[in-house]
Amino acid sequence: MNQRPARVAAIHDLAGFGRCSLSTILPTLSTMGVQVCPVPTAILSSHTGGLGEVEFRDLTSYIPASLEHYKRLELDFECVYSGFLGSEEQIDHCLDYFSAYPNALAVVDPVMGDHGKAYRTYTEEMCNRLAELVHVADVITPNLTEACMLLKIPYISDGLSRVQARSLLAKLGELGPNYVVITGVQLATGEMANIGYDKANNSYWVVSCDYVPVSYPGTGDIFASVLTGAFLTGDSLPIAMGRATYFVERCIKTTFSYSSDTRYGVMLEKELSVLTSNANRKDFSIL
Repeated sequence: MNQRPARVAAIHDLAGFGRCSLSTILPTLSTMGVQVCPVPTAILSSHTGGLGEVEFRDLTSYIPASLEHYKRLELDFECVYSGFLGSEEQIDHCLDYFSAYPNALAVVDPVMGDHGKAYRTYTEEMCNRLAELVHVADVITPNLTEACMLLKIPYISDGLSRVQARSLLAKLGELGPNYVVITGVQLATGEMANIGYDKANNSYWVVSCDYVPVSYPGTGDIFASVLTGAFLTGDSLPIAMGRATYFVERCIKTTFSYSSDTRYGVMLEKELSVLTSNANRKDFSIL
């Protein structure tokens, strides 16, 4: 009987300061009892959100080399999880990872933009190529900007109606994934929420969030990581969404209470123990 923890190949960048990407993914999933095998796409001294000139080392050539080593070791992974990518070549290498582990849960966080705009490193061709990853994914976790980019529609700045929300989710599901979660959505009711779609069961879910008037880097990485860990430990989509929403909300509220510099990310260190209890989650409802 296999007694080891579930194992994840996490293909993300590593920022030394600022609490995002692998620096949040590693502690989050480890606390949930999941083994993280980082596959760094690049190393940065900090994230690129206002912390001065960043030291950057590209690790594109490391990605395929790591895969070949793991194949020689005959390692199994229960999940392959990709995030921010720096080039089309890195997309190709991610596709190779997903192909090498066809039975693993394929999680794609299609990091392309926010607040209605693409990140400056993402060309139109890069955005088009991201659809190839979405096509092979089991789970995707775009924000609303990225959802609109994937569907090639204008950004929706007004609150989403129930009909609009379900339509967006279903259309993203048509691109390939079994589970779709759109994060940080403002609904027509005025509430902020994370919304999800389970294609196999044709079910739509919503988990509301308490609004805090601040934005921190890395919260999307944390949400996707908790969602992934919850799936790997047997949770359904709405329960996984509830756990991820609860943890991110706790991290944001804690950090906000200290008036911490927003560039430094959330104080997840103070909240990691929350992840050890399945009871700590937000309520979900049918969308």
